[in-house]
Amino acid sequence: MAFANVGRESVRRAREHLEEWTFEARDRAYGERFDGPDAVVTDEELQLLDRIDSDLTRRSGEGLWDADEYAIVPAGGADAGDARVVCTYHPEIPYEGFRGEESLSEATREELNDVLWDYAERVAALVEADLETFLQTSRSDGGD
Repeated sequence: MAFANVGRESVRRAREHLEEWTFEARDRAYGERFDGPDAVVTDEELQLLDRIDSDLTRRSGEGLWDADEYAIVPAGGADAGDARVVCTYHPEIPYEGFRGEESLSEATREELNDVLWDYAERVAALVEADLETFLQTSRSDGGD
């Protein structure tokens, strides 16, 4: 979703909230995707993701959870006057024979990476909803 006629000052102020919005959106998206009866993975797959996250974190300092990154960017080019939220980094299980799970098949790796991609895109959508609310409030308060 894009927001017409967003001023630079509003975008700058919105970016100050990005970390807070991202933290809250991750928590909500995690609950939607990985908790309860509607979870998109089994308990075993979630445990596998947690083990992979732990191993990657120990090895490189960056795991799967909270490795995703987001940005508020102009939509349709720098001069368009619109803003949106994009995921600039999607976490993924490395291709080269994941070291911590030698038995991880390529099909399973791809399936779990798809789940991680969808999770990050859901986080972006939730952050964008916060951005929309912020910008609407900013406009109604007489902001730029």
